[in-house]
Amino acid sequence: MNPIWTLLPPLLVIPFIIGFGERFRNLREASIIIAGIWLLYLNNQLYNQFVAGNAITSGELPLLAHFSLKLSVEPMGLVFGLLASFLWVVTTVYSIGYMRGHDEKNQTRFYVCFSLAIAGVMGAAYADNLLTLFVAYEAITIATFPLVTHAGTQKAQNAGRLYLGLLMSGSIALLLPAMIWVATAAHTLDFVPGGVLSDVGLSQSATAVLLALFVFGTGKAAIMPMHRWLPAAMVAPTPVSALLHAVAVVKTGVFVLLKVVTYTFGIDMLSTTAAAQYLLPVAAFTVVASSIVAFTKDNLKARLAYSTISQLSYIIMAALLATTMSVTGGVFHIVTHAFGKITLFFCAGAIMVASHKTEISQMKGLGKTMPITMGAFLIGALSIIGLPPAAGMWSKLFIAGGSLEANNLIWIAVLMLSTVLNIAYLMPIAINAFFEPNKPSDQSGAPLANEWQEAPFASLWAIVVTSSVCILLFLFPQPLMSLIGSIQWR
Repeated sequence: MNPIWTLLPPLLVIPFIIGFGERFRNLREASIIIAGIWLLYLNNQLYNQFVAGNAITSGELPLLAHFSLKLSVEPMGLVFGLLASFLWVVTTVYSIGYMRGHDEKNQTRFYVCFSLAIAGVMGAAYADNLLTLFVAYEAITIATFPLVTHAGTQKAQNAGRLYLGLLMSGSIALLLPAMIWVATAAHTLDFVPGGVLSDVGLSQSATAVLLALFVFGTGKAAIMPMHRWLPAAMVAPTPVSALLHAVAVVKTGVFVLLKVVTYTFGIDMLSTTAAAQYLLPVAAFTVVASSIVAFTKDNLKARLAYSTISQLSYIIMAALLATTMSVTGGVFHIVTHAFGKITLFFCAGAIMVASHKTEISQMKGLGKTMPITMGAFLIGALSIIGLPPAAGMWSKLFIAGGSLEANNLIWIAVLMLSTVLNIAYLMPIAINAFFEPNKPSDQSGAPLANEWQEAPFASLWAIVVTSSVCILLFLFPQPLMSLIGSIQWR
């Protein structure tokens, strides 16, 4: 096995997507599903080879001096690769129901850009060095820009400019200089257990500045004030929102930070120098402030967007705490948040397609006509909150344990406060859907008919799958924990 093979399914399917086009859309979408299953199979083969103890690397593509593009398999990347390939299949099936049910235009372009973004995610997941990770990171930005502007409206164009402007400016002004600094100090950009910077003699202040360049330069992680692109991008179709929040963009951002903390700085270096102490309050502020803003939003997608900003900073906090338990929790939270949040966005899209509602105040009593969708919404909400029987509980416990390991209880208090806010802005949606009377549907005040009005089957199937995984990961977390536990910290 070679990790470069994971780039093939999302790239080779593009000519089929274009060739079939709108005229043969059944064949177009079948080809994407086949490519997704193929990609999932390849990632599973990489997993089997890794478990068998084989070192799995690609060849090198030299670019400048001794810096090159190279892929390799390690546990953190394997988790991300398996997650993204599984969710590509699920999101594609959901997209079929949503895009057809909502009669979206330019569906072929949507699927082409989606495939390119997944190829970028595979490159990021198995990047062997910072240079490869940077190239994949930028490829994802470019591939997802047309998805953000998919609607073609002035609002969508403005959101796209903000999206591209913030992410590219952060990369050029902050992330690229940080990479050059690492290359100058360590004479390598390779990812090494224990970190390549651990023995180069950087002072605490220099380490803190370098770490800040990575944290703020990785705009996809959406720490404040680099977060503004994310709520603006919610103008895109719901499958794009799901892609941004669960499969590709934001998860790549926090994945970059976890890789950099683990394999560039090293958790021992950060914990002994206390270089992250200046950034932890920023992450904590983002956790709480974005939760408060989410509480004020009546538009469901806007509320979920600010919720994502908060949840991403859980992972940033986990990385900055720089303990084995916290980083373990951060990697675990990438998975649990992905399934929880994609479920919530799938539900938001299903509600819009089936009942044409976008505002939370309009969704009272909706559980009587969309019981499967709103039941899945409840499960996804429980996972985001961190309550049983959903998997988000485990990842939050590990992050809290990392705070204990770092001998700093204040970050546990931040997590507890955020959890209370999560309950406040998510649970009433599900409770009101099942226990409040239906919202009047016309000016006469007549209640909505209590009749079945679920989303198309393809979308409903995807919702059931992702919400079920939220529960399965709670009941059977050990396989995932075993893989994360094989990360070489030193």
